[in-house]
Amino acid sequence: MMDRRSFLWSALLFPITSKAMNNSVLNKVFSSEEATLPMPVLFVGHGSPMNAIEENEFVTTWRNLGKSLPKPKAILCISAHYETNGTHVTSIAKPATIHDFGGFPRELFAVQYPAPGSPELDYATKHLVSKAEVELDEKWGLDHGAWSVIRNIYPLANIPIVEMSLDYNKTPHAHYELARELSRLRERGVLIIGSGNLVHNLRMVAWDKVNEPEYGFDWALQANETFKKLITGNNHKELIGYSSLGREVQMAIPTPEHFLPLLYTLALKRENESVSFFNDKAVMGSLTMTSVKIG
Repeated sequence: MMDRRSFLWSALLFPITSKAMNNSVLNKVFSSEEATLPMPVLFVGHGSPMNAIEENEFVTTWRNLGKSLPKPKAILCISAHYETNGTHVTSIAKPATIHDFGGFPRELFAVQYPAPGSPELDYATKHLVSKAEVELDEKWGLDHGAWSVIRNIYPLANIPIVEMSLDYNKTPHAHYELARELSRLRERGVLIIGSGNLVHNLRMVAWDKVNEPEYGFDWALQANETFKKLITGNNHKELIGYSSLGREVQMAIPTPEHFLPLLYTLALKRENESVSFFNDKAVMGSLTMTSVKIG
């Protein structure tokens, strides 16, 4: 049975009459006036889980980003580390902090990010999407693709977060088309974040360069520049068809999961919206932290 809060989201996003969209309903949902400007959209290069506890330029930029962005009412995160058979959204009041990695210091495994979930947002997301049957996931929490970044942007853990999975059966084009259906959330105070890496080839990491900042192999730097040029030129078609972009790009994307969150971000760009880059650096030879802000 639909609870009262889910009903309010339903009324907000799928109005049948003008009465359903009046200020009274909006205020009950958001406890504030209706958002009139769309929230920005982010693609964040998350890199190593150690960014969750280290002090570096990437973390500093994330913190400053949190201070400059409008405060969201909720966050929808599409993480490279949440892959499923089918499309899922997390549906849990208190998502667990998932330490989905190995070989790192105890200090990292001790980190908890107790941000709440949002039954309103998971319900709204499920019913906004028509390109897929979206399942509510009551087991998954917040993986490090989400919390390692968001805890630096919003350290108080007071913004509700829902994660949306990557269906590993879908084509890049299908992911892009699904993402376009999330656009209305932007007008309701939802910050949508794609978390991955433009260049992500762990098999070719230069372990001898771990402590050398801004080190990238020539092929990684070239692929990164190709991506940036296509993003700036709004050439989403070629980015969706990245498998045809040549050897350097193939080396940059040996598997798709870290690249696909970018397509979710780009699909939400509206005509004439600005695009900017931040944390535009290579690390360990075969990774780039390059991130994108739309709006």
